[in-house]
Amino acid sequence: MSARRPLLTAIGAGTLLTALWFVPSANATQEHPTHSASGAGDGPATAPQASTPQLALADTGGVDTTPYLLGGTLFLGIGAGFVTFSARRSRAA
Repeated sequence: MSARRPLLTAIGAGTLLTALWFVPSANATQEHPTHSASGAGDGPATAPQASTPQLALADTGGVDTTPYLLGGTLFLGIGAGFVTFSARRSRAA
């Protein structure tokens, strides 16, 4: 049974990484750029006009990063707990 444990861990990690491959990234980019890309005769690039909407993270309407920080901290704490639990378990065995 103990010989299968590293193999099961590797399969689980590979499955998780494969699943995360398909998660879309949350890039805050414009769908329609405000300047043309033709290059000839356009003149210098101008600053965006006041009517152009500002970019928002994950379409929430603002750049409030509090949920991302809280979620990241939560998952970091859970991961650290798993590492501590497995280290204590391996020393006890």
